Amino acid sequence: MSVAIVSPQMYKSLSEVFPLTASQLNFMCFRLTPEIEKKDGNRLSYHFSLKLPETVVIWHQPYFWVLASSNRQIPNKDELQETLIRIQNEVDDFKERLFGFQSVRHPQLTPFIISLFAVQVLKKTKFDYPIASSNNGVIVRREPDFWTESIELQDSLHPALTLTVSSSIVFRDNLAEFYEKHHQREKPEQFLIGLKVQEIERGNNAIIVGLVGTIGEHRDQLLEKATGSTSKQALREAPDNQPVVAIQFGKDTKQFHYAMAALRPCVTSETANQFEVEYGKLLKATKISHQERTNLLASYKKTAQESLAAYGIRLELSINSRDYPSFFWQPPVKIEDTKLLFGNGITGKRTEVLKGLAIGGVYRRHEKFQDKSKVIQIAALKLCDVTVSLFLKQLTQRLAKYGFRSEIITKKPLSIKNLATAEARAAVEKAVNELVEIPHDIVLAFLPESDRHTDDTDEGSFYHQIYSLLLRRQIASQIIYEDTLSNSGNYQYILNQVIPGILAKLGNLPFILAESLDIADHFIGLDISRISKKTQVGTRNACASVRLYGRQGEFIRYRLEDDLIDGEAIPPKLLERLLPATELANKTILIYRDGSFVGKEADYLVERAKAIDAKFILVECKKSGVPRLYNLEQKTVIAPSQGLALRLSSREAILVTTKVPDKVGLARPIRLTIHEKGHQVSIESVLDTTLKLTLLHHGALKEPRLPMPLYGSDRMAYLRLQGIRPSVMEGDRQFWL
Repeated sequence: MSVAIVSPQMYKSLSEVFPLTASQLNFMCFRLTPEIEKKDGNRLSYHFSLKLPETVVIWHQPYFWVLASSNRQIPNKDELQETLIRIQNEVDDFKERLFGFQSVRHPQLTPFIISLFAVQVLKKTKFDYPIASSNNGVIVRREPDFWTESIELQDSLHPALTLTVSSSIVFRDNLAEFYEKHHQREKPEQFLIGLKVQEIERGNNAIIVGLVGTIGEHRDQLLEKATGSTSKQALREAPDNQPVVAIQFGKDTKQFHYAMAALRPCVTSETANQFEVEYGKLLKATKISHQERTNLLASYKKTAQESLAAYGIRLELSINSRDYPSFFWQPPVKIEDTKLLFGNGITGKRTEVLKGLAIGGVYRRHEKFQDKSKVIQIAALKLCDVTVSLFLKQLTQRLAKYGFRSEIITKKPLSIKNLATAEARAAVEKAVNELVEIPHDIVLAFLPESDRHTDDTDEGSFYHQIYSLLLRRQIASQIIYEDTLSNSGNYQYILNQVIPGILAKLGNLPFILAESLDIADHFIGLDISRISKKTQVGTRNACASVRLYGRQGEFIRYRLEDDLIDGEAIPPKLLERLLPATELANKTILIYRDGSFVGKEADYLVERAKAIDAKFILVECKKSGVPRLYNLEQKTVIAPSQGLALRLSSREAILVTTKVPDKVGLARPIRLTIHEKGHQVSIESVLDTTLKLTLLHHGALKEPRLPMPLYGSDRMAYLRLQGIRPSVMEGDRQFWL
């Protein structure tokens, strides 16, 4: 990237997207019969790349593509078949498979294949990993990350890749050394099962799901499979009684048996105490300054250029606003100047939300509170020692300022300090059940700081226990942790954040956009979460939700649906219930999908649109695997402007939706893709719409990263898959805020 920083006065913005130029590539292509699935294709290509010197192999259905360095001959058929036999002898899953080998004549390279080649070359490249901090064997280090991209140049797609810098928190020693030093060594199942680990050789993350014996019982088999000299030496030296662990990668339910010497424990917020380190300090060390990021990007780009050049691939300048000014986009009107509409016709900017509420009140009162004499009945449940009287007084005063009468009708302190976990949860359940016997509109729960990081424990958090019990009874809740109330001088700031959210949870609409969005009549956030059913092979439980918004971004309703499905496809009958003709017929609907449309989802949606004479604009919104954008100042990358976007093609763009303080880091953009099967609109209109829909967050003064139809969808999915959901499957209150 340093090459792109030549004349800073000529630059305004740049990206982490680097076009690739390939010339005289030394490549060939083959296929195996019978045809294999993607998972096996990727595994085999990894092993081919590992065993063939100066050669990388990738799989892209249905072919294997082989790229050799410029000074090496392409492996011939015999060499490839011999390598395949070696792989089969070492990898159990392929031992009994009979493969036919066929060379592909006149294979046609595509931009995507070239990008895959480049990424595979970089995976074999040795980069520097500078250490930012080290404590008790836990290190925070910088490392490169890269993935495929494609970009539309002169009306055709060209290969590209993203090259970025990230931080990781890792344990310096391997899992075996961690185990040998652990104070619970005699009870390994208590601290190993459920532990997140990382493969030392490949860097893939997994979770330990069981113990399957000892090194003494499995040493020979593990030595046969070990590929690295370090791993083999560690296996030979490992004591016979050391456990062998079973791990799972991601969503794959297949278990793999590993020696602990081949793994490294991951340090997370849940496990940091096992390493005797403060996770907050580790997170602070992960922040990369602008100058350090500039230097690292320059260093990693140089290393990448040298590696790729050996294979005939050139890494060009990153996409920047000097060379590609038309690729960068900003909203016609600064996003911070977009007008919002409050009650009584009062308008104001996003930075003037509190002023707008004070002068005009909420845009729309829920039918329950249409009568301004109606009192919001509040309960206060306190599970900590903090004093809350002053806070509650200021809360009712603030509600009155915004036009709502309220009263704290129940105060329920509950001491759980000296109770066992099961006893404490039983006491909390009893207290909540007593509260719901009295008519309350909302319960304020004041929780101890220690509850913040207990969601992943076997017992779970009080937060989700209280939230679930109240949600099932259609009672709103607001959780407040004791540490936020330690200084009464902060009360006004806290109220600034929570009061609009409280009003929205009660069904009111604090504000909407002052001007209508032209792109569609309605906006929908579609989320479909799947979880495997352990007792039913091939079936998965699908929890689907839609949230419907109007032309001014006004929230209309949510609807939840559960169904048991086979495979990836969402049945049309489920979509019919989620997308009723009574509301959507003969209209244009922009549907945001959290992630990609999978299986036949897009096909079914298009069929549904046709059936009800509607037009569905299908937009995928992705949060991970997104290159960063930067502004440039004095040869140093700085934070991008809120609203800055990079157009990758006529259907895809990267968008910065948030403004992040320098001390926090750099904004993480989102990737927006207009699905080719839906109704087509300009990517610029989708960018402008998405930005404006981030302004309508009623639960905080800061804009979220996602547009409101999708905001909180991951949290909603998590809650629903945990069995936490409202008692009614359709409603007009934003309970997820």
